[in-house]
Amino acid sequence: MDIVFRDFKQAQLIGSGPLLSTTITPIAPPDDPDRLQNFYGGSSSFSIQSDVRYGILHHANTEARFSKSEGYAWVEVYVAYWKAIGEITAINPDWTKVYEAWKDVANTIIRGYSSAGFQAWTVPCLYVAGRYLRVFAIKADDSARDKGAATYIGGFQDDVVGGLGKNEKLEDAARVINRMFTLCISDRAPLEESRKWGLYYTTNLLFKTYFKLNSIGLSKNILRALQASKIDMPPMEAYPKSHIVTFKYYVGVILFLEEDYVKAEENLTGAWQMCHRDARRNRELILTYLIPCHLLTTHTLPTTDLLTPYPRLQTLFSPLGSCIRRGDLAGFDAALAAGEDEFVKRRIYLTLERGRDIALRNLLRKVFLAGGFEDATEGAAPLRKTRIPVEEFTAAIRLGSKTEDERLENDEVECLLANMIYKNLMKGYIARDRGTVVLSKGGQAFPGTGI
Repeated sequence: MDIVFRDFKQAQLIGSGPLLSTTITPIAPPDDPDRLQNFYGGSSSFSIQSDVRYGILHHANTEARFSKSEGYAWVEVYVAYWKAIGEITAINPDWTKVYEAWKDVANTIIRGYSSAGFQAWTVPCLYVAGRYLRVFAIKADDSARDKGAATYIGGFQDDVVGGLGKNEKLEDAARVINRMFTLCISDRAPLEESRKWGLYYTTNLLFKTYFKLNSIGLSKNILRALQASKIDMPPMEAYPKSHIVTFKYYVGVILFLEEDYVKAEENLTGAWQMCHRDARRNRELILTYLIPCHLLTTHTLPTTDLLTPYPRLQTLFSPLGSCIRRGDLAGFDAALAAGEDEFVKRRIYLTLERGRDIALRNLLRKVFLAGGFEDATEGAAPLRKTRIPVEEFTAAIRLGSKTEDERLENDEVECLLANMIYKNLMKGYIARDRGTVVLSKGGQAFPGTGI
């Protein structure tokens, strides 16, 4: 136990929140793998209160800079921590008991800030408590589901109640983490001594938890609260870059799911630009949503150089990109179906499905290019033919869709063409009486392509 209290004392002397947070982590450091077992074995349920009190108030407090009431609050934190370590280091840990014990640690830390005046520089302790509360909640819920599956006996009652409470601990953890968020956002101390510096970290924890619970709508309440308090917060640029990158990523995904692709692209691009180049997994997650955003907002596809470092994304997006470039409608449908499970899991299926319009645009553009040029007058630059029979587009769509054996009505093709014009993927109009599509001249027939 002496090592923990030695680090506690050192952290208090120099005001180091990260060092202090290492004294309450449930993971042993690599250079001291037996630290948790030694800490738990250094006391007993009969003497833990007095042992911690001596370590905090006497041994560690010789030069520490906290008040007596704050010291007693830290005693309660480390007593709760000792009990939690006992559950964590058990031979076969019961994850429900681990979660409940760690929840006591989190609640004790929250009380320390709200009642005992824990200083703002100790906020990393709040990070550790919230982070592992979420981890243990997920483990407890998984364990409960496994036990439920093992005792399943079938019948109507199981069908009705089988899905209830499947994320009970994670939902409970979300409420505790929300209290941490409230603790940070409601602090009225001057900014240099404020818990508001922990806002984005606790916000990100809530986002992760709500996404895991599939309750993404609750994230909007957090965003509204942040917007309302923005004037009292430090500027975003002053926060740690890791907090900002994670925040922008989740905000981008939330906007993406709301189909606000322009703002989603703005946030995801910001996250991509700030993300460390070696954080490959994080950069891959950002690209998972940024690529579909670019496809819809700018009609651009990822390059081979961009996808090469990410084999999973290359497997998912390269077939789609190739089919879009070629105007291969049948290939696009096949590639979309092949990656459907992963696309649905990532909630990008419906967005990528809209990429079929870009593939159709490229197919129609090929028909336009194949039409050639008007008879040039002497001394004038050649002009492309802008009057294309609907039958030519019909034939191309049949070939692109590989449905040449099926009858594709001209009315259906006209409907597709009208939709392309409405979406500004083509410029022109349909002369129905002549069965002709009249396209714009001067390189404006297919906006963004130079044709």
